[in-house]
Amino acid sequence: MSEQARQNSLVVLSNRLPVTVRRARGRLEVERSSGGLVSALDPILQEVEGTWIGWPGTSLRPKERLPFRSAYRLEPLNLTRNEVRHYYHGFSNGTLWPLFHSFPERMRLDRRDWNNYEAVNERFAEAADRIAKPDDLIWIHDYHLTRAAGRLRQLRPAARIAFFLHIPFPPYDVFRILPWDREVLRGLLCCDLVGLHCGGYVTNLLDCAERLLGARVDRSANQIELGGRTIQVGAFPLGIDFEGFEGRARLAPEAQSPAEKVILGVDRLDYTKGIPERIHAFAELLERHREYRERIVLVQIAVPSRSQVTEYQDLKREIDELVGRVNGRFATHRWTPIHYLYRSVSPERLAALYRDADVALVTPLRDGMNLVAKEYVASQVADPGVLVLSRLAGAAETMYESLQVNPYNVDAVAGALHRALTMDLAERTDRMVALRTRERRFNLLGWLDSFLEAARSSHYTMGPPTDRDFEAWLARFLNGRQLALFLDYDGTLTPIVERPEEARFSSSMRAALADCVRRRDTDVTIVSGRSLEDVMKMVDLKGVTFAGNHGLEITGPGLEPFVHEDAVHFTDRARELARRLGRMRTPGVWVEEKGPSLTVHYRSAPVEQHARVAELARARIQEAGFQPRDAHCAIEARPPIGWDKGHAVLHVVRARYGQNWSERIRVIYAGDDDTDEDAFNALAGMGITFRVAGSAEMSTRATRHIPNVESVEALLRWLAQRPEGE
Repeated sequence: MSEQARQNSLVVLSNRLPVTVRRARGRLEVERSSGGLVSALDPILQEVEGTWIGWPGTSLRPKERLPFRSAYRLEPLNLTRNEVRHYYHGFSNGTLWPLFHSFPERMRLDRRDWNNYEAVNERFAEAADRIAKPDDLIWIHDYHLTRAAGRLRQLRPAARIAFFLHIPFPPYDVFRILPWDREVLRGLLCCDLVGLHCGGYVTNLLDCAERLLGARVDRSANQIELGGRTIQVGAFPLGIDFEGFEGRARLAPEAQSPAEKVILGVDRLDYTKGIPERIHAFAELLERHREYRERIVLVQIAVPSRSQVTEYQDLKREIDELVGRVNGRFATHRWTPIHYLYRSVSPERLAALYRDADVALVTPLRDGMNLVAKEYVASQVADPGVLVLSRLAGAAETMYESLQVNPYNVDAVAGALHRALTMDLAERTDRMVALRTRERRFNLLGWLDSFLEAARSSHYTMGPPTDRDFEAWLARFLNGRQLALFLDYDGTLTPIVERPEEARFSSSMRAALADCVRRRDTDVTIVSGRSLEDVMKMVDLKGVTFAGNHGLEITGPGLEPFVHEDAVHFTDRARELARRLGRMRTPGVWVEEKGPSLTVHYRSAPVEQHARVAELARARIQEAGFQPRDAHCAIEARPPIGWDKGHAVLHVVRARYGQNWSERIRVIYAGDDDTDEDAFNALAGMGITFRVAGSAEMSTRATRHIPNVESVEALLRWLAQRPEGE
């Protein structure tokens, strides 16, 4: 383990603790869990005195402690029976498991499952917040906890958070079937590092981030920019304890050499593992090649899994019946072609099976990695066998020397088995030596070390958007059309400041905006929550259209001046509301009056007062018959007349270009505020919209994210300098 990976402490979050807890005869019994992840994390957690947070598998009574001594802290998180039903069996295994394995038709969709999943993820995050020290690395594991980082980022904006997904990440067209696709994705992207098993899954995640969230993606560096933060995505292929498997294979007792050659399948009983398809392929081999009858056997181990779930009971019944049919068709009085074992086997017995098998048939229909393939290779310490591997397993990306097959293609799998059974010693040796060399080098500790080094490296930062980015996003969209460009002011053209009157253009921003205004093919409109008079004074550029008070007042070249007909009725009421709000008398809180609307600013108030001030302001605004809307450290009071920035944008384009405006022009809108979401929503599917800054966990209807005011200036420069007619 490198020095970099040993720095600071480590807090691990996973669905289960590294122990199995049972209640027997009224007492808790605790057994250490087996498995590669526990073996890998145990030494580093001991060394840095870390913490593992997880569900113990049973409910602990108040003040009940785990009767288990550990060199690091175990923090059990109790789950109710209802939470286990909806969070674990429901959303985790009934929704995400089939979706991520590209079986969307098997998904269970239930709002109660989602709500419980959200709630349990929040509890994991809050437990980590209570326990972690400021410099700790918080490492979240697997699909059960994709939303935990979102809540954790709210509680600890500066926390160092990493995530590793132990199953596949699906392609865009599959992932977007999930009704909560954006929420799951935003949760993942609240991490600093997201690790996946292989490059294909990295590509899928980058695609989804760009196409579903409008995030900026650097595919050469595998980075995503969202909410002003850069997320590093990486492929970290999980390895195994190579020396451990190799050693057990050497020590396993020698069995009497069987008369038949052995084809071995070892799987957890799950529909993703392709066991029925594998049996069909074996039967096809016997049908095609009569010479194999009484000369080969398929030993299929199916470890029981989720046996209380009806779907898994049906799968077991299907396999039982299929094995019976194949054995009934081909068996003789001295030979049974399939030996089917529905049970776990001991590590010693498994080591011997791995070592002595002539062929390992590892053909999942979809698998995040598949460690059975690696365990078989590590156990090949004598006469080398052949690995037949599904190309739909993550392991296929690096185990090149295996015979790779499409598990759905029964004929091809049967053909690969024939080739494996007839392969000469020289080729078998060459392939297995290459596989063993790689798996020995990239073992479990190598995986752990590389991931922790990446997680604890300096914070990642993508450079600012470039002309190449804007070209990719906008060139085809504009395609020589007239452009209607809409821009918010505060937080978009100028940084957010303590007092609105201090929000001034930089000279370079003013020049970029002026260059856009001068173009014959571009019309510029500033849409602001400020009063019309105020925003016109702040911008002070001729040829610009202005929409003040969120569009209640509009004026510009070639347009009839517009004032919403109901606005005048709320001016006096807004003045009275301002007097009432002014009585709050909290230091740093002040009211900006804007005719028929107003804004309560509390940025300068003590931070611990913000929530109280916002809640009180919302209540008083509602009592006065106005609509409260959140802004940056402010609450807007809007007249309840069904008018917003979205209505204002549509009013401008209709008034200037006619009802068929969408055929004649292209619309771009950039804004940083929740009030701009009304415009994003109105333009959905009809324009390209940019949300400026914000956070990864923030929900937005914008087409794309850009990180700050400087990126808006870069956008304006590109728009101003693009060639005429493009």
